[in-house]
Amino acid sequence: MQKPLVYTAAILSAALLAGCASSTNSGSKLISFPGAYKIDIQQGNVITQEMVDQLKPGMTRNQVQYIMGTPLLEDTFDKDRWDFVYSIQPGGGKRTQKTLTIFFENDRLSSVRGDLKPGETP
Repeated sequence: MQKPLVYTAAILSAALLAGCASSTNSGSKLISFPGAYKIDIQQGNVITQEMVDQLKPGMTRNQVQYIMGTPLLEDTFDKDRWDFVYSIQPGGGKRTQKTLTIFFENDRLSSVRGDLKPGETP
């Protein structure tokens, strides 16, 4: 008599848990629980306008690395290009991303491209 009750409870629990996910056009999304803490997710190198403002043409690789840190991506085929990528998603918020590409000529900084430019205020 006990086993059918246990099986019924297990099947009912599985059905209820399966209902906790809702389907959207972009795939499945879990229902958010009220009051649940969501952490900030940071990835890559932190890139700030203050850091980019310190970059000057003619700087050596070591000087650039001192300011910006180790590049997230070093192009295997182009040793004169460093890519920095930073993304942050505040708990439950929208993800934002900044990218910065630094180019060297003769081991000296030649140009900077990306979301932040030296001398610009956001």
